[in-house]
Order: sequence, then C-alpha cells, then structure tokens
Amino acid sequence: MALSLVGPLRKELADSLSSCRVLVVGAGGIGCELLKNLVLTGFKNIEVIDLDTIDVSNLNRQFLFQKNHVGKSKAQVAKESVLRFCPSANITAYHDSVMNPDYNVEFFRNFQLVMNALDNRAARNHVNRMCLAADIPLIESGTAGYLGQVTVIKKGMTECYECQPKPTQKTFPGCTIRNTPSEPIHCIVWAKYLFNQLFGEEDADQEVSPDTADPEAAWNPEETAARASASDQDGDIKRVSTKDWARSTGYDPVKLFNKLFKDDIMYLLTMDKLWKKRKAPVPLDWAEVHQLGEGSQDDMCGAGLKDQQVLSVGGYSQLFQRSVETLRAQLKEKGDSAELVWDKDDPPAMDFVTAAANLRMHIFSMNMKSRFDVKSMAGNIIPAIATTNAVIAGLIVLEALKILNSDFQQCRTIFLNKQPNPRKKLLVPCALDRPNPNCYVCASKPEVTVKLCVHKTIVQTLQDKILKEKFGMVAPDVQIEDGKGTILISSEEGETEANNGKFLSDFGIRNGSRLQADDFLQDYTLLVNVLHCEELPRDVEFEVVGDAPEKAPPPSVPEEEKSITNGNKDSAQPSTSTKGNIKTAALAHMRIQKFLS
Repeated sequence: MALSLVGPLRKELADSLSSCRVLVVGAGGIGCELLKNLVLTGFKNIEVIDLDTIDVSNLNRQFLFQKNHVGKSKAQVAKESVLRFCPSANITAYHDSVMNPDYNVEFFRNFQLVMNALDNRAARNHVNRMCLAADIPLIESGTAGYLGQVTVIKKGMTECYECQPKPTQKTFPGCTIRNTPSEPIHCIVWAKYLFNQLFGEEDADQEVSPDTADPEAAWNPEETAARASASDQDGDIKRVSTKDWARSTGYDPVKLFNKLFKDDIMYLLTMDKLWKKRKAPVPLDWAEVHQLGEGSQDDMCGAGLKDQQVLSVGGYSQLFQRSVETLRAQLKEKGDSAELVWDKDDPPAMDFVTAAANLRMHIFSMNMKSRFDVKSMAGNIIPAIATTNAVIAGLIVLEALKILNSDFQQCRTIFLNKQPNPRKKLLVPCALDRPNPNCYVCASKPEVTVKLCVHKTIVQTLQDKILKEKFGMVAPDVQIEDGKGTILISSEEGETEANNGKFLSDFGIRNGSRLQADDFLQDYTLLVNVLHCEELPRDVEFEVVGDAPEKAPPPSVPEEEKSITNGNKDSAQPSTSTKGNIKTAALAHMRIQKFLS
C-alpha cells in the first residue's frame, strides 16, 4: 500500500499514479498547492508550464516561492521547490506560454490527464480545445476570494469550457472614458489607454483626448475654440497623435502633465452641455500643485504598507513625473519605433497608471485609490485567499484519482461557497452536464452566425476581433466558400497581409456568405455564416447571433447520493436538491462565471 494525502491507495491505483504523465498548466496560487498535492499523493511524472515570473505580491500565498525567487520563472522554481517534498519525482518545467505552437495536439497526447490552474480566459479556451482535439480529460478550476470551483471536461461526455457563454469583460463607452468618467475604473481604463498611446502600440479605439463626437456635447466648436486656452509652452491641444506630440516634447513630464490634466480638461469644460447635470472637472496645473507645497518627498511615505497608501495630489504628480522619466529611458534604450507593453507586474508601468488614474480621479471629484487597489482593477485581479486555493487544489486531485481509477461516472463539478448551504455544507457537488449540441467548439460541426456590415468590416477586424478575440483562435486560416476556394486570411506570414485593410465586400462577401475558419494548431474548424446588417448599435462592430454573454448558464442541481470527497456511496452525503440548496448552487454558479472567464 502506498500512503498519500488521501490515505492508503489500492496497489493498482498507486501504480497508475507513479506511471502516468500529467500536465499542470499554471504555477500560481492553485498551481503551487496542486503540484505539492500531486507529488505527496504519488504522482511521479509531472510537467508544468507557466509563462509568468515571480512577483513579490505572490509571496503571501504561493508558498513554493520565497523572496530570493522574485523575478525568476514560476514553473522552474515551483519544480525545484516541489522536488524537496519528493526528490524521486520526475518533473519537467516550461517557462513558456501554453499557446506557443510547440505545444500542439501531439504534445497534449503525451498525457493521461491535464489540470488547469489558470487565471485568464484566452488560455483556458486554448487548453480546452487542445484537450478536446487530443481527447484527453481536463480538470478545470478557478477561485475568487472565498469562492471556488472544480469541474471535469471529457470530450463527448461533458460540457466543454466553452459550451456555455461566459460574461464578457465589462467595457465602457468611449465618450465615458474620454469625457465624463464617474467611477474610479473609468479613470483606470483611461490611464491604461494613455500608457499605450504614449509608450505602447497605438490603438484608435483607445483614444484618450476629449471626444468631440460625444452625442451629449451639443456645442459650437467655432465659439468655444478660443475658450480652450492652452499655452504653446506647455503643449497645446492640437488634434495630433498623442505619441507624436509626446515625442515632440521629448516626453517632458511637466508638459505631459499640463496637456493631460489642464489643457484637455479646460477643453472639456467648453462642452457646456456635459456639465449641466454633472459636477464639472477641475483642471490641475503643475506649477500650482507644487506652489501649494504638495510635491514634497514627504508625500511619498507614511504609515502602513506602501502599496496601500493613498498619496496626495502632489505625491501622485511626483510619481507621474518619475514614472514618465523611467518609461522614457526604457523607450530610448529599445531604440527608434520601439514600443512598451503594459504589465501590472512592471513597477514603472504600474506607477504610471496609478499616478495618471488618481490625478484624473481627483479632477473629476472622486476619492483616490491606493496602488494596491488600482493594480487590482487595472489587472483584473480578484483577491486571492490561500485557503481557497488549497481546498480547490485538493479537490482537483480527488477528481484526478477518480479519472485514473476509471471511475468517470463518479466525477463531479464541485462548488466551494462562502457560506454554508441549508444543509450546512460549504462544498456543493453537482452532476456533470452533457455537451451543448450548439457549442461552437465541441459540437460535431461547429457553426456560428455573425451579424456585421460587410461594407464597414475589414479583414483585420475579422481576424483579430472576431476569430481571435471572440472565438479564441490563435492562428486562423480563412477560406471563402464561393466555389473558388478564395483564401481570405492565411496564418503563413506574408501571404495575405495585403487583404487586412480591405472590406469584406471587396471579396464578394455579402449576406449569406459562408467562411471556413481553420486553426491547425488547435485542430479546430469553425464555419462562419455572415449576416449582413447596414446599421449596428453605436460602438458595436459585430454581433454573434444567439449569443448572450451576460446571461449565466443555468445551474446544475446538486446530487443526492454521491459523496463530495471520493464518490463512495457509504460516505458523507452532499446537499440534496431542496429549494435552498438549488438557490445556493445557482448563486455559486453565477459567481463562478466571473472568475472562470
């Protein structure tokens, strides 16, 4: 008998654990707990992949990492730490993205089981498709504060990760971000856009200057232009590229400050109608802020943890200045035409967004936020609880044991709730749902209908926003079903780039046209039916017919007979399907969609 975290295992199962190969995707909060559990349960052949490096903010819960590991590969350090628990284990670590083409279907077929410990939807979608293509069981998991979920995905037997629509990440109208922010998140989104406009890849959809096309702003540009007074010395408000203007000033922090927080705000004030029922913003001037004595170094320190302090306006103006100077130096070091990529774990980038967002919050009369709070919102971080991760990691192993014991019928979706249900249970097991016959991923012939205007939609939008962003493809090839086999998009570099700026109608695509999209890495084919529509709602480029992203899927009903721990009929009973329990499971299911997205 082999001893494990779950007690003695039958010899056949213990032998199976020591010989099978498993893949763990993610070495963060859940991943650290999971890797430890796997080796202590008897798993010997483990491969782990994670693209991230260790940040100091990880150390409070990702116990395999220590302060001296900061900046190193999560996967590699996790491997080294876990081997101290079980030196005989054979662990391979990959410091890489699971979406790298090297990890193809054949790579996934090397494993008997895949376990996800991820924190983003794109990677979850991709692993889901790779496991479907390889026909390998996948255990999916996620946590959000005190909430958690574990579920099992098996091709043809259960719902896949994409069978039910997930809530889309909340977006905000451009005019709200640019003209009339009313919540801190609006200012944080604006600051992230500003980072890209100044230092990263410019995106026309992420403009930060005042929006003169705001439907609320009924104003006369000829009359108000003179009132938008901005000095030539501090950089005026000419409608030029934000990056080009910043370069012309040498990324001067003072000129940037006055342009963004004084001149543009004064320009907004000329849009009289916007402020009839709102409190008008109050411009900030660099010289005035520092004349008030708010820019001293004392503003940068105080009681409590540094990241949880809320600084003064002067403190954030200094943080803005220092972060701009640091980012300017990084750009210069990279050379001409270089671009920076915003990362919540990059201190100068996070400092810039924190400072810019808080200065804008102050201008629009909102309470400013600490760096910790801004990072949580800017990085879409859900507060992590170490004990939640530990519980979920344990449940992953229990489901893995059922699969390897050929006891798939005992596998469950298990919800971890914040409060006990009426039967005083925190853990609620539910039967696994059958595949959705209309799923655009795991159906026998995946097919969708997309409503768009063929005269306004360009090929680049089809590739990036529809196929990659919406439908999760990595490297799509698209062929028009026109009897000629016209290739619209090729994943081979240089073959179809000339098509990117052309409209779909330029290729004869019209209402009723059908496009075959293939992703050979994912071994996935999707048939796209085009539904032409001349006019779509404002700021909407396309719609997926029948898609309801804001509607959570119906909850499964907890079972009456099966154990939440190991599936034995004679062990503790889970909740029954009383009204109270159904409600509890429903609430958990709806909450879970937020962090499994």
